[in-house]
Amino acid sequence: MTESIGTIESIWRYPIKSTGGERLQRADIGTRGLEGDRLFAVRDAEGRFGSGKNTRRFCRMPGLLHLCSRYPDGPAGRPVLLDPHGRAVPDPDAYLRRYLGRDDVGLAREETVSHFDQLPLSVLTTATLDWVRAAVPGVLVDERRFRPNLVVRTPPGTRPFAEDEWFGRTARIGNALRVEFVRSSERCVMTNEAQQDLPHSPLILRAIAKAHDTRLDALATVATPGPVRRGDSVRLLR
Repeated sequence: MTESIGTIESIWRYPIKSTGGERLQRADIGTRGLEGDRLFAVRDAEGRFGSGKNTRRFCRMPGLLHLCSRYPDGPAGRPVLLDPHGRAVPDPDAYLRRYLGRDDVGLAREETVSHFDQLPLSVLTTATLDWVRAAVPGVLVDERRFRPNLVVRTPPGTRPFAEDEWFGRTARIGNALRVEFVRSSERCVMTNEAQQDLPHSPLILRAIAKAHDTRLDALATVATPGPVRRGDSVRLLR
């Protein structure tokens, strides 16, 4: 038996980590996650990857969220970097050095060290997004602030943070894809940061911290690879 929890409303891929992504109609998902997702990153001379935070693996590089990335020829090719005006950059390394004011950065493909902050797939519900919007009236809240891979349109009456109920369970998405929900993401200041047409706002992270211990979404691993399409059903397996 299965339990329907909604349908796929949005599919997002981020070819270059910490830049704006591309919204897709369909994608293939393998054990690493959405094909081509965060396969490239901005790397510095110490081997750390551009991010919204400083850790052992990541280096805070303000401004990356104002850039975008796309795969013009599909994820088997190299991504194109777009400047804040949406124009393709002919030489990403040279542009990034000027843009970030650093001479030690360049675009790098993933090798032995993962570009993912945590697990390979982030899933978010419209019920939770609607709660965030209600919690910070007057603030422009968009799913792009939370950088999900999949947004699930949940039925009317679904409670916010319904994702918590999925942990430890497997879901079938469409006909073949199966994912195992593990835990939620711990959100950081990147949630508040300005990106493209979204202004900076500290209220978003503050509201999530107060109501849900800064946690939001469901992180998953991939049990059975397969395609995902907008409109696919999402069903929890019993």
